[in-house]
Amino acid sequence: MNNCSFPTYLTMAIFCLSIGVSAQGTATLTSAPTVVQTASKVIDAWHLAAADADFDQYFSLMTKEGVFVGTDAGEHWENKAFKSFSKPYFNAGKAWSFTSLERHIYHNDSAVWFDELLDTQMGICRGSGVLELEDGQWKIAHYVLSIAVPNNQVSKLLELKKAQDSISIMRLKGLKQ
Repeated sequence: MNNCSFPTYLTMAIFCLSIGVSAQGTATLTSAPTVVQTASKVIDAWHLAAADADFDQYFSLMTKEGVFVGTDAGEHWENKAFKSFSKPYFNAGKAWSFTSLERHIYHNDSAVWFDELLDTQMGICRGSGVLELEDGQWKIAHYVLSIAVPNNQVSKLLELKKAQDSISIMRLKGLKQ
């Protein structure tokens, strides 16, 4: 004859369910490094394709609607325009060379976002971007490049760009009116 009461069965059932739910959470956590590793490989391959002047490979790693934001205030390119701008550099066999010095990658179920410090021909730059799944592959959807400026050099930089910024600000404000 069974000596277990209903409360005992209920406690055991809740315990078993909690183990199952806990195991599901663990599976999600253990898959996280795979997303981070995959994203890092995509970003590295993208940078390598530029260094190797491999136009097709470079743009195959961006989404169809990808955006590249450059260091100049006027550099905001959607994919088609960025291809047109960069094609001559790739054709000349000399695009750009960015090597990651440090990278931080974050993600959820639908997106990966990252920031990185880069060794470039312009010195240290910061890149930040978003990857999205497109056709089952993680691809660069948005990338922003900026020149890293040491805080103690900002006043010199501001003076250097003051005149051009004034012109750009007037032009941009005029566009909004």
